[in-house]
Amino acid sequence: MPNAQPYRISSITEIHRLMALPKPQHPLISIVDLKGLKNDHDINAVVFDLYVISMKRGCDNLIYGQQKYDFDEGLMAFLSPGQLLRGDENGIPASLEGWMLFVHPDFLWNTSLASKIKRYDYFGYATHEALFLSDKEESVINDLVRNIRNEYHSNIDKFSQDIIIANLETLLNYAERFYQRQFITRKITNHKILEKVENLLKDYLSDEALLSKSAPTVQYLADTLNVSPKYLSSLLKQLTGQTTQQVIHEKMIEKAKEQLSTTMLSVSEIAYSLGFEHSQSFSKLFKSKTKQSPLEFRASFN
Repeated sequence: MPNAQPYRISSITEIHRLMALPKPQHPLISIVDLKGLKNDHDINAVVFDLYVISMKRGCDNLIYGQQKYDFDEGLMAFLSPGQLLRGDENGIPASLEGWMLFVHPDFLWNTSLASKIKRYDYFGYATHEALFLSDKEESVINDLVRNIRNEYHSNIDKFSQDIIIANLETLLNYAERFYQRQFITRKITNHKILEKVENLLKDYLSDEALLSKSAPTVQYLADTLNVSPKYLSSLLKQLTGQTTQQVIHEKMIEKAKEQLSTTMLSVSEIAYSLGFEHSQSFSKLFKSKTKQSPLEFRASFN
């Protein structure tokens, strides 16, 4: 039986040891070819204390949560340190091709990417929200990976890290561009998600039992839609120009305006009915969005 507990990998050396690969050329960065790779250790759940960028083809058994994902096309996924990657009990398929780029956080220390890498939201996306690439896009990414591999396989000198970081940052910027392209080219699917978000918020804001517990949250919407919070915010930002939290606030303000203009409920009663613990928090949000206090808004109707 495969080990049920996630196996933690904290170093490049340990990756090479588990995969029966030669000693790594660099202690903090490595690119591993996936073709012909075998898993002989009964490990099907791994937590990496590393950044992991992968390009895969021909893999249909990687799982995030309860979902499987088809990797027949060129497809990229990104993991930040501490994230879980799972496979199923059948192991690595013989048809798997591609590569995995492992970067220890220490490699980024004192470079431009040390803090900037945290700004790339796709490191927080789920595996089933991975990036589909066209042949041209895949070629661009593979060229950059080839540059990185060639550099750390050469004699390491004072320029090596800067050159690798420059190629890595370019790769991440291209990935950002390609994700934005993917949001655009999947408009029908994405607009369906937007419609679901709007319906979920409408239902939530009409449900006294839910609102009595709390106001709607980003996590609630993401969990209900089975997407990661960062992916949902990126998608909504592309479609609406607003993050998920901003969309939630907009819908709550719409509901508040309706109650202020059509009912005699007090500001405190409206605040509590929308899931706010404190009416001051509601009033502050309302004024930040409308430039009026709730009472000033109500007075404008009288």
